[in-house]
Amino acid sequence: MPLPQTEVPGRLQAHFSERGIRMTEQRRAILSVMETASKHLDAAQILRKAKRIDASVDRSTVYRTLRLLKRHGLIDELDLMHIHGEGHYYERKLGRDHIHMACLRCGKIMEFVSDVFDKLKLQVEKDCRFRVLISRLEIGGYCAACRGNK
Repeated sequence: MPLPQTEVPGRLQAHFSERGIRMTEQRRAILSVMETASKHLDAAQILRKAKRIDASVDRSTVYRTLRLLKRHGLIDELDLMHIHGEGHYYERKLGRDHIHMACLRCGKIMEFVSDVFDKLKLQVEKDCRFRVLISRLEIGGYCAACRGNK
């Protein structure tokens, strides 16, 4: 089933507050961009959007904030099959792990939640005696529109 891309506005900011992490206006702008993103963003896109909210946001603040968000387990860093070069993309964690499907022709990224994926992680834990904390699955192929354009 497709994964909903909704986020409660302010959740990332609330997390910072709960943990006693200092909230600057620059961080607030970056978190706002992450909370309202409707697609995966790279650092340059985050910087561009955050600067529209607060012109004082700079590249180093974006990267420091992304590192902080990753350290607290609030966002994932993805390479998305490197279909747009070697860049990395960021998305907020929405709870359930999901599969990223990248169209190798048009570059569209789709997300998919699957009970089978959840069962696979449980099977890995059982068979390998390994506690899964993070899981990522990326699949490259052709979307329905591109398959029809062969």
